[in-house]
Amino acid sequence: MQLPLQITFRNMEASPAMEELIREKAAKLDRYHDHIMSCRVMVEARHRHRHKGVIYHVRLDITVPGKEIVISREPELNHAHEDVYVAIRDAFDAARRRLEDAVRKERAEVKHHEAPPHGKIQSLDPEKGYGYILTPDGREVYFHRNAVLNGDFERLEVGSEVRFHLEETPDGPRATSVYLVGKHHPVG
Repeated sequence: MQLPLQITFRNMEASPAMEELIREKAAKLDRYHDHIMSCRVMVEARHRHRHKGVIYHVRLDITVPGKEIVISREPELNHAHEDVYVAIRDAFDAARRRLEDAVRKERAEVKHHEAPPHGKIQSLDPEKGYGYILTPDGREVYFHRNAVLNGDFERLEVGSEVRFHLEETPDGPRATSVYLVGKHHPVG
């Protein structure tokens, strides 16, 4: 961490044991992100509610290059946060997960799910049970009636939009798992 850790207590007395725990947990955050610039921790005792004890709120503001990560949950939703140590643990666990996510994004390790190829029906031979799809890049892709999902072969018309899985064969590209794109599944 480039700047010293800042710890603030609100509506409660500072405790050496809590400060030590926070310092240990903040030091461990460097394991998950190499370039943490600063970390500010605020521990707050919220006012007592009728049927509950004091609920603790822990907020972390962590600065890394190009972004600030803020961990702040509404403690009223979690009765376990009547224990300040549980609230601190949960906040630092959330910070660890967010830092790991940030590192994955920086390293481009985030999974990208590409949409299957798409195109329009260029020609159909209903009697022989096959047709061709024209892709946006101008390729003609063969498909057979058996590759069309949900029994939609009869609903296909020239110009219908479809998505499909592509298989390269010695005879050329072949579409497998062809499905008709309806108004709820626009081609993107």
